[in-house]
Amino acid sequence: MSQHTYTVSGMTCAHCVNSVTEEISELDGVTSVTVDLPSGAVTVTSTAPLDLSAVEAAVDEAGYRLIPEESVA
Repeated sequence: MSQHTYTVSGMTCAHCVNSVTEEISELDGVTSVTVDLPSGAVTVTSTAPLDLSAVEAAVDEAGYRLIPEESVA
């Protein structure tokens, strides 16, 4: 199992959370997605490490933006 936390910008409501959760959940190997709306933190558990570009594409498909890790303080 692999777990990683990403930061997503632009989420403002439960619908946003549901959209991001749904898109990331469709990635191969993802077993759970937990979103903290106030911080934008999205914790993804998967059977193997995920390709960052795949996660970024899923977040983009949901209509939001993945914040690069270097930008997260």
